[in-house]
Amino acid sequence: MSQRITEEPLPTKTAQSTVTCLYQTSIGGQWRNISVLWCKNLINHTLNLKVDSARGEQFHQNCKIEVKPWCFWNRKGYRSFDVDGNQIDVYWDLRSAKFAGNCPEPCSDYYVMLVSDEEVVLLLGDYKKKAYKRMKMRQALVEATLLVKRENVFAKKSFSTKAKFDEKRKESDIVVESSTAGNKDPEMWISIDGIVLIHIKNLQWKFRGNQTVMVNKQPVHVFWDVYDWLFSVSGSGPGLFIFKPGPTEVESDKEEKGLEGESDDGSATSGYYSTKSYTPFESCLVLCAYKLE
Repeated sequence: MSQRITEEPLPTKTAQSTVTCLYQTSIGGQWRNISVLWCKNLINHTLNLKVDSARGEQFHQNCKIEVKPWCFWNRKGYRSFDVDGNQIDVYWDLRSAKFAGNCPEPCSDYYVMLVSDEEVVLLLGDYKKKAYKRMKMRQALVEATLLVKRENVFAKKSFSTKAKFDEKRKESDIVVESSTAGNKDPEMWISIDGIVLIHIKNLQWKFRGNQTVMVNKQPVHVFWDVYDWLFSVSGSGPGLFIFKPGPTEVESDKEEKGLEGESDDGSATSGYYSTKSYTPFESCLVLCAYKLE
């Protein structure tokens, strides 16, 4: 999965900002990956959809959409393509889409819908009710699952993005700030929803690490690698950050009890059954932060 999520063009100082989301959904009775790639540079702003074939990862179909074309009416449209004999219909409405900062992915007022056999297999955006009403399609029995989101951002000191750590809650604001220039020892701060949860002093000695923080009683594992910020000769390498939610305390306690508990007849239990009824929110965020001079 990590290899597939990096298939987008590698960015440079002048390259485009990108947001890539990898989803898993069912199409034609087969589980397939759908890659959603938002790209933005000084000239173009596009959305690329890629649906994998069941024949192997090397087979897929692409659908490219101009997010901000010259003609306003082209920001709403329809397109179709074929994957293993299954027709995929794509409907979108980006006429009122709003964007936060330089992020290529809209933050509100839009929808992008993928339909197969009159079922909505993937629906992006907050205009979901409007999309269902206009298209009159039925919802799939199994909703698409977000596996991983990767974002390439460019800034001098402060990098911001959003991520959802609990499917029942709204997205959290994430800010990574750093001080790596000057005579002072380099430092780094990682904030979630306005609260500094990680503060790294002497960053030159702790440029790689990990820490678990609590966000709304939800454990979030944070990994970082900012070697290129400090020691790269060209200075063009990114700082890498991974945010992955873990099980809640209650769920962790259940697992521990399952591992240490005993059955009714007094024999020890292995604990393997303790996690069967719980499906964690497994989506993770990969943030690649590129420093501008």
